Amino acid sequence: MTLRIHNTLTRALETFSPLVPGHVRMYVCGMTVYDLCHLGHARSMVAFDVVQRWLKASGFRVTYVRNVTDIDDKIIKRALENGETIRALTDRMVEALHQDADALGIERPTLEPRAMDYVPQMLAMINTLQHKGLAYQASNGDVNFAVRKFPGYGQLSGKSLDQLQAGERVAVDDGKQDPLDFVLWKSAKPTEPDDAKWPSAYGVGRPGWHIECSAMGCELLGESFDIHGGGADLQFPHHENEIAQSQGAFGKPMAQIWMHNGFINIDNEKMSKSLGNFFTIRDVLQSFEAETIRFFIVRSHYRSPLNYSDVHLNDARGALKRLYTALSLVKPDEVVIDWSNPFAKRFQAAMDEDFGTPEAVAVLFDLASEVNRSLSSQLAGLLKALGGVLGLLQDDPQRFLQAGSDVDESLIEAQIAARAAAKAAKNFAEADRIRQELIAMGIVLKDAPTGTTWEDRKSTRLNSSHANISYAV
Repeated sequence: MTLRIHNTLTRALETFSPLVPGHVRMYVCGMTVYDLCHLGHARSMVAFDVVQRWLKASGFRVTYVRNVTDIDDKIIKRALENGETIRALTDRMVEALHQDADALGIERPTLEPRAMDYVPQMLAMINTLQHKGLAYQASNGDVNFAVRKFPGYGQLSGKSLDQLQAGERVAVDDGKQDPLDFVLWKSAKPTEPDDAKWPSAYGVGRPGWHIECSAMGCELLGESFDIHGGGADLQFPHHENEIAQSQGAFGKPMAQIWMHNGFINIDNEKMSKSLGNFFTIRDVLQSFEAETIRFFIVRSHYRSPLNYSDVHLNDARGALKRLYTALSLVKPDEVVIDWSNPFAKRFQAAMDEDFGTPEAVAVLFDLASEVNRSLSSQLAGLLKALGGVLGLLQDDPQRFLQAGSDVDESLIEAQIAARAAAKAAKNFAEADRIRQELIAMGIVLKDAPTGTTWEDRKSTRLNSSHANISYAV
């Protein structure tokens, strides 16, 4: 199969082939670390974690860079409010980010550069842009990028210069030659702390947000690399400005493919700190298992909007339990994925079509149904292995399915009785339907020796938030 990826720049699915055969270089914009990560951040981290996992599963060597923005207006403001240094604040928030990402099964990127450590590279790029006539120093001391001097500005957002606005992080200033011009170097203000200032040929100051990623991407992956990713909200102005800076400086495309994950919405509005409608990852982990949160994200396509609610997370929990229930019925073999297997082949086809996780997850459920029917340890091993490609199903099934709440045993007993009646009437389709319904609830039915009493037939609890039970019948 051939991997195809949707390129935001061309608005089309493109066959993927890395610039260096066998080696994929990918840069993803990370977090601005002034506060805890919210579920929108989790969506981006999980989406690109799945991307890099599939690239590796496809045989590529992957250099995955996800940066940390550790110098920014919001960071300076929060550090001053807290009475702490910028480094103390950002160190603490980076550690919290790692804890949250680890909980969600997100593999660490190959490299995790912090902006503060790359200021010399940023200044060098600004100098190159100035010498090429694409940057100028304004009367207020800031150095700005001259947007209208860069042909093709707006190609990523698909709008003409006259249609574009400055963007929320681009403050229109009297010193600018054009309202769309954006800052590369910010002149220091007297109220800013010393650890937010660097000396330069342009005076004491600090880098603008956009130049940080251009410089770090170039330094760590080269002037042109394979994939640049991030949230859809970064498409403009951040990624548009990165293209202008990097292509303006080096005369070549910054990235071959641009990928953007969709938003997480609450009441059809984007979850964000600026809107105040966000839930931190830690908030949600108080009520839901980490793997449930990951599964909630993975089962939707990375480019689609994703609506957050407890109802949707509970549904994800129940669905994930069905997969774990299949793994609890028989001990999975340790298998190396045979991609010629029909289930594996369908899974591969789904992932090769722009990382189609909804279709790939559907394959997992079909495979789980077959495990339920056949009790094949080989197929259970394949289910676990394919789940692992998505960062799922690697927990011990019994631990994931441990009791979490009371169960209505009278309802279960009525269902079991109805199934027995259906079998006696040779209505095997109905009997199988009831059995599958019970499995979906996490109720496992096992044959028992003749003469076993009802109390003896109840075995230990296996399951999770529906307090599921294994019954011998």
